[in-house]
Amino acid sequence: MHAYNIPGWENLFVAEAGAAAALSGLIFVAISINLSRILESSILPSRAIEALCKLVTVLMISTIGLVPGFTPVGLGASFLIIGSISWLIPTRLQLSQLLHQTQEWNWASHKQWILMRATMSQLASIPFVIAGVSLVLGRGGGLYWLVPGVILSFLGGMYGAWILLIEILR
Repeated sequence: MHAYNIPGWENLFVAEAGAAAALSGLIFVAISINLSRILESSILPSRAIEALCKLVTVLMISTIGLVPGFTPVGLGASFLIIGSISWLIPTRLQLSQLLHQTQEWNWASHKQWILMRATMSQLASIPFVIAGVSLVLGRGGGLYWLVPGVILSFLGGMYGAWILLIEILR
């Protein structure tokens, strides 16, 4: 079955590792171009970390997927750990910002934006956790869960890059 046949996924891992590395570089460029503006904000440094986290997660998942000899259980455990960390980092940053609101970051005036940001972070990382659990258990979709995780991580990372490159200048 393709969902648990690791060698059948090598091309996806190679393609996604290259794309994630390139997009991660875009985030670093965005940060370096607008560093002073990013650091002036109470919101944007964590946005930069979140965008980078999404893309580095795909890079790590893809790199681990290319290691020869991994069993589905070993690969699943690795995906579970990486996915959990990629869920924890943005969740902690967002909760911290909500608990320490400034005038710039306030629930009443930014509710829709805050909810969209939190939802995107959750939707990007949870498929990696599910893929890990599924591989360990040997049922439930296996590696197919990587596809929505990669797509949503790329969308979230590119949205973060857009904010750091374009929206910051408005």
